[in-house]
Amino acid sequence: MRANCKQLFIATMLAGASVMTSAASDPLRYVGVNLAGAEFQGSRIPGKANTDYVYPNKKDVDYFIDRGMNTFRLPFRWERLQRNLGWDLEGDELARLDDAVAYMTGRGAYVVLDPHNYARYFGKVVGSKEVPSSALADFWGKLATHYKSNEKVIFGLMNEPHGLPADDWRNAAEASLNAIRATGAQNVVLVPGTAWTGAHSWLAGKGGRSNGDALKSLSDPTGPVVFEAHQYLDDDFSGTKDNCQSEDIGAEKLKAFTGWLRENKHRGFLGEFGVGRSPVCLEALGRMLQYMSDNSDVWLGWTYWAAGPWWGNYPFSVQPTSEEDKPQMKVLIEHAKDPTRP
Repeated sequence: MRANCKQLFIATMLAGASVMTSAASDPLRYVGVNLAGAEFQGSRIPGKANTDYVYPNKKDVDYFIDRGMNTFRLPFRWERLQRNLGWDLEGDELARLDDAVAYMTGRGAYVVLDPHNYARYFGKVVGSKEVPSSALADFWGKLATHYKSNEKVIFGLMNEPHGLPADDWRNAAEASLNAIRATGAQNVVLVPGTAWTGAHSWLAGKGGRSNGDALKSLSDPTGPVVFEAHQYLDDDFSGTKDNCQSEDIGAEKLKAFTGWLRENKHRGFLGEFGVGRSPVCLEALGRMLQYMSDNSDVWLGWTYWAAGPWWGNYPFSVQPTSEEDKPQMKVLIEHAKDPTRP
């Protein structure tokens, strides 16, 4: 979600947590939620854990696993984990991240590591003189080295890059992807686009090349590239309002991106999407999830935005506050539970 509003096809597998052969009738491999909190208070760096920001707790993890989820996207702040560019990862923060990852993967779930930074480090854009692309690659090389032995950890390169041309972001993403593979890591890597990585705008360039044009030739030595898109359903697709344009808006806005994935032999992951509780929104949510299931030859899965203990009355939240599931959660459960999921 945008800043202050609060992510026959294939015959090879990336070891363990990897891309698998899929047909349109096969279940999506990854289904789950964003467990937000560790990225909160980005203006307070490093901030104080459990006061300014919070990592997921075991109770919340258990709640979603018990309802059929098998994937958690875990947002955090790059600056907290690496206090200065090029430095080693900060020990106390890494230990907090380790604790969350260990519990989630210990329960059999996958974890998407998500530096929730919008292609920025202390406000400076990746690819700039202050934060060259090599800085992000250095960060990912260190993080991949730390987690490469855990096949259930997925590397999400960056949350919602924006404010930089698609070609500049491609260069940064390619450098980070290469740095990860140079460590020997075989983990799944999710590559977003720029312009907030919206599925609806993937093929639309504004004053430059589109994500579709800039990223279609990106390659991964271990197999197909997995691209992460986000898609909200409100009037401007920003995820800042709890209305939905129509019952079909979600499925409609995924179609062009889905076609691009299929044409270029890539795979897709919907890292963020969220809706309010109106009947139109709940129907739109269900239809969008069904659309991805119907196109599982190119879609790997999804993580809903959002859950986490500090959301309060946030209208998209599926964080439980009582014994009854939130209305959105009931739709997610319907599309998450599948005994044939690998």
